[in-house]
Amino acid sequence: MTAKNLVIVESPAKAKTIEKYLGRNYKVVASLGHVRDLPKSQMGVDVENDYEPKYISIRGKGPVIKDLKKAANAAENIYLAADPDREGEAIAWHVSHLLDLDPKGKNRVVFNEITKDAVKNAFKTPRSIDMNLVDAQQARRILDRLVGYSISPLLWKKVKKGLSAGRVQSIALKLIIDRENEIAAFVPEEYWTIDGEFQKGRSKKFAASYYGLKNKKHALKNNEAVQDILGRIDKAKPFAVTNVVKKERKRYPAPPFTTSSLQQEANRKLNFRTRKTMMIAQHLYEGINLGGKAGTVGLITYMRTDSTRVSNVAKTETSQFIHDQYGEAYAAVKIRQGKLQEGAQDAHEAIRPTSTLRTPESLEKVLDKDEMKLYRLIWSRFVASEMTPAVIDTVAVTLDQNDVTFRANGSQTKFPGFTKLYVSSRDDDEKDNLLPELAIGDDVKLLKTDPAQHFTQPPARYSEANLVKALEENGVGRPSTYAPTIETIQKRYYVKLNARRFEPTELGEIVNSLIVEFFPDIVDIKFTANVESELDSVETGQAEWVKVLDQFYQPFSKEVSDAEVGIEKIQIKDEPAGFDCDICGAPMVVKMGRYGKFFACSRFPDCRNTKAIVKEIGVICPKCHQGQVVERKSKKNRIFYGCSRYPDCDFVSWDKPVGRNCPVCDHFLVEKRSKAGVQVVCPNQDYEEKIQK
Repeated sequence: MTAKNLVIVESPAKAKTIEKYLGRNYKVVASLGHVRDLPKSQMGVDVENDYEPKYISIRGKGPVIKDLKKAANAAENIYLAADPDREGEAIAWHVSHLLDLDPKGKNRVVFNEITKDAVKNAFKTPRSIDMNLVDAQQARRILDRLVGYSISPLLWKKVKKGLSAGRVQSIALKLIIDRENEIAAFVPEEYWTIDGEFQKGRSKKFAASYYGLKNKKHALKNNEAVQDILGRIDKAKPFAVTNVVKKERKRYPAPPFTTSSLQQEANRKLNFRTRKTMMIAQHLYEGINLGGKAGTVGLITYMRTDSTRVSNVAKTETSQFIHDQYGEAYAAVKIRQGKLQEGAQDAHEAIRPTSTLRTPESLEKVLDKDEMKLYRLIWSRFVASEMTPAVIDTVAVTLDQNDVTFRANGSQTKFPGFTKLYVSSRDDDEKDNLLPELAIGDDVKLLKTDPAQHFTQPPARYSEANLVKALEENGVGRPSTYAPTIETIQKRYYVKLNARRFEPTELGEIVNSLIVEFFPDIVDIKFTANVESELDSVETGQAEWVKVLDQFYQPFSKEVSDAEVGIEKIQIKDEPAGFDCDICGAPMVVKMGRYGKFFACSRFPDCRNTKAIVKEIGVICPKCHQGQVVERKSKKNRIFYGCSRYPDCDFVSWDKPVGRNCPVCDHFLVEKRSKAGVQVVCPNQDYEEKIQK
């Protein structure tokens, strides 16, 4: 029997889940993403004719399109149920063109979560395709094509084949390079601190730090200043407690996740790359087979959103859950409204579980390790956002002697509130610090002082989480663009990850310098953020997409013409390697490749001898005791350590050997790095040495 109703979605997983909810009268098929796009071989945009795009069927999609047309011819009704965002609206529009559907017909169905009730309710109120959303997506796609297909050929001609440039990726690259320049220009400044250990009578010892003179803040810039302060302290006399300030402080929970905040927190807490986070979130959204009567169910709401809004139904369910599991004191009384990020679309709810009652523990048998980690993060953050604030008692104590002032700060959690369930990565290190009961006029004894020299530190390089945050704060790109942007600048070898931080490469710096000089608007954050805002105006119907494109393209095309003339061809010169080719005897050189530098014979292409550039770490191979341990990189660009005599010796280790053996079992020792510092451990058993910060 042929189904009367055909439903078209993007992915097979989503199709399978939805078909189960709709029943036998519905056939659900997948378009496998976009079916039409601009051609890869040419610009595909007629700038002389109102930026008319030239859409073609995507190569390889012929069989999919054929199957869609066949299924459409056999159906009485056709519904387009792509994702509820600009991209999904555009996919629905392209499919409607291929199937010759009436663009004004009510055949578009959207839902924010893939659950039985949400899907069935959506099919009760189909609507026509929202051309404002389609135009906004078209405008962004065409704009990115105009930029990429204008600048990239210049880079091919003037620098190197295979390079590319784009609006958002150029900003991301510039942010990383600007930070690197800040680090290089940074001049450290010396400063000192004095920590003291104090005790009141026989009570518990407590710590206080030097604050200043006569209760006024005073910086210690060198050792002479430190010795002056220490000289003022009379070790025979006690310090007097001159002030005690007690306060009650509330810590409020973070709002539920948006796309950007999920990417950041998953990177910090789970060490997930941005693309991995989005891929797993997609699985959780499209549906997981829970087994039994439940079958396949979408576990989270749509994962591309910049809103922290939550439906009242979800709030009510979660409030009851908190009452039942934690007690009335933990359930927020007032409905908390999330603050909307400037420029946010607020088209969807925040990322949350489709049902709070599906606890992570209840899903342990159906989710794999990484799915469980991400689901637990989303579930915990959401439930915590509906809980009461933590209440913390704080006390600030001032200690004085001979005009020298020390201060101590204590805190104690009075009521855990939401922290009983979830603490964000930013607050992971916040712990109770109890002080003894102190009152004004009490005497305390100084037991010892610990002066320490410090130097101011340069700003840290961007991690993936910090780069996403910087792009979002500057209004550059949108949630769906961050993962592909970061992936692109790494694929082009404009940047590399070192210890989970981005460093620009020589190639990246060359490309950035050209774009900064000849296309200043492309890397101007305010200009790019304004373009994003204009694209958002197209979505709301407040701006016409052709005019938005024209305002950008007219000055940009002039910059392209000027750059054609102004950019001189850049020779990326080969550096002498300092040794000869072991095949033909000609000098070896250092070449720049797609994945970084490597050794190659200077007679290339007559001699094709190449060698990877490896870094010795000064440790003899613990297996063969002949070769050197060298630093290598895997295909995924992850650093590992191996023997320089490979393949004769197959020694390999993910952790860096230190050149010493374990005193217990004689296995080689390695370095393990964490936030606390570097720790030397034995991979074979529990032996470990003190952490070096």
